[in-house]
Amino acid sequence: MPPPRRVLRGAARTQPPYYTIIYMQRLSRRELLAMLAAAPALYAERSAPAAPVSIARCQSYDGDLAATLSTMFDQLGGLSGLVKNKTVTVKLNLTGSPGLRFQGRPLGTTHYTHPKMAGAFAALAGSAGARRVRFVESCWASNGPLEEYLLDAGWNVRALKNAAPNVEFENTNALGQGKRYARFAVPGGGAIFPGYDLNHAYEETDVFVSFAKLKNHATCGVTLSMKNIFGITPASIYGDDAGRDEPNENPGSGRVSVCHIGKREPSKSAPQEIDPASSRFPGHRMPRIVADLNAARPIHLALIDGVETVAGGEGPWIKGLRTIQPGVILAGTNPVNTDAAAVAVMGYNPRSPRGTKPFQDCDNTLLLAESLGVGSASLDKIEIRGLPLAQALCPFG
Repeated sequence: MPPPRRVLRGAARTQPPYYTIIYMQRLSRRELLAMLAAAPALYAERSAPAAPVSIARCQSYDGDLAATLSTMFDQLGGLSGLVKNKTVTVKLNLTGSPGLRFQGRPLGTTHYTHPKMAGAFAALAGSAGARRVRFVESCWASNGPLEEYLLDAGWNVRALKNAAPNVEFENTNALGQGKRYARFAVPGGGAIFPGYDLNHAYEETDVFVSFAKLKNHATCGVTLSMKNIFGITPASIYGDDAGRDEPNENPGSGRVSVCHIGKREPSKSAPQEIDPASSRFPGHRMPRIVADLNAARPIHLALIDGVETVAGGEGPWIKGLRTIQPGVILAGTNPVNTDAAAVAVMGYNPRSPRGTKPFQDCDNTLLLAESLGVGSASLDKIEIRGLPLAQALCPFG
């Protein structure tokens, strides 16, 4: 197999100084307002980028989603300047097999990106002059066409393809339609792996969008725009049944052995683990892998669907899962900033340390990404546009 293209993203960054953290768990509206007012005196973390985050009230997928998203994008400076004449790659959140449905409900109302949200974004991107809109996801245990996976999930693929002048689909769980993998080096060297070999779609793009769902996560506490891109790692290389020397282009499993618990290495064609003697605990490994991926393959637009979702975990396989209707959408051009606002909407402190909700059994991915210079997790540095945080609050427990 030809060697992967080497794509270096960003420059090496130093580790952050120590910072002071508030020890809080779930926030009430009053506590959230007090935290926002007191934040400048309470936090002293490393400087990291901060950009506005837009929050909108949206109670149903049957409303004018395009109008809602359009207003949000205008609050962020407009969509045209970001996508005009560019290839826009949209990473969906389609966690787990389409056959796994929670309480028999449509997937888009529980743990999947909703198809109407995807269609509304594609239409807006097309109207804003995007040259190409490419939807991507690493389909569970499959190297088949993403279109077939979407059909199994109940999506109207024809309508989505016609939502913009040039819409494409790519299953990034393996090599797919590309000829070789692209290598993304982690700025600063990485915490678990020094770099990642990814499907060509993540290199051959101008704008990278993470379209996430507002959810808890059993391993990482929350899964939002940053955790969503853990799914860009191809199971052909990082899967339990990945080839020892070369990728297995017919993957049929998840990534637990390689990524979550470090029981085995990825295919030898990809960068190997930095320290095989390091902690094998998923709550240590996964937040670092997610933070490193976000530094290596930056997100240009973070979208979080919180209209209808689930609380207590990321999918139907999690005991105690329940439905919840926050009735909000969040958008931002910095994933850490956007996720910080989303964590606050969920009723948590985005700077919570390990051992407190929602990071009871893991390190805080937001703080790890902040330490890499990806973005600030401090609410006092993030301008909220549209619906105020206090009005968007929907405690997840």
